[in-house]
Amino acid sequence: MDFYQAKAAGATPLLFFVHGGGWMTGDKATPAPDFLVKCLENGISLVSINYRLITDAQQEKIMPPVKACLDDSARALQFVRSKAAEWRIDKDRIGGCGGSAGGFTVLYLGFHSDMADAGSADPVSRESTRLRCVMAFVPQTSLDPKQMKAWIPNNEYGNHAFGLASMQEFLDKRDNLMPWIDQFSPYALASADDPPVLLFYDSTPDLGKPPAKDPVHSGNFGAGIAEKLKAVGIEHEINYNNDYAHMKYPDLFGFLVAKLKK
Repeated sequence: MDFYQAKAAGATPLLFFVHGGGWMTGDKATPAPDFLVKCLENGISLVSINYRLITDAQQEKIMPPVKACLDDSARALQFVRSKAAEWRIDKDRIGGCGGSAGGFTVLYLGFHSDMADAGSADPVSRESTRLRCVMAFVPQTSLDPKQMKAWIPNNEYGNHAFGLASMQEFLDKRDNLMPWIDQFSPYALASADDPPVLLFYDSTPDLGKPPAKDPVHSGNFGAGIAEKLKAVGIEHEINYNNDYAHMKYPDLFGFLVAKLKK
């Protein structure tokens, strides 16, 4: 991981950044440059992580392959918290941020129950995986192929997370995969005690209407999970195409400042 420390007299909030790339490519060296600068200027430190990719997981015969990506991200978050005193981080003010698959990952961390193991002999494992807030750019919000096809009929994304060759194979094996889908999908994990989220999409949603111009990053992923977020009572904002008229915050970064600088 790369750690960018904000200048401050005491402990700083932290933005935990996970890169995108479909869990197939990408690197920690590419956090959003404008957000990095804004974080440091506003006294918010930033960590950008690497994690095993799908191809690494397949070589290690991890099933499903996406588990390695998500497990590594959770472990990285715990490691960061274990360094809180040394790195002058306020471990109660850590927000998640990422784009595409990285956005999915921080939503997974935000909605998953705490993975801390209080009885572990490993001090890192005893640290919390909970986040104060989540900001995700064009994230996928489900790994249920039936749900994704209902939202975005021309979507062909997601089968690789389970080591499958095609979306059709994903659909055919869906029933057997449901325990894993429920274990990893932000949509399935969302519950009332989860942190506030801001989702950004650069397309206007039109649920169920083909064809989506960029199905992998369609605003339909935001519209699809919006009903669940509202039903369980998670504070949320969804920005489509930089439309701020309905938002509580003047810009995307204003959300982070409000949640991490309180």
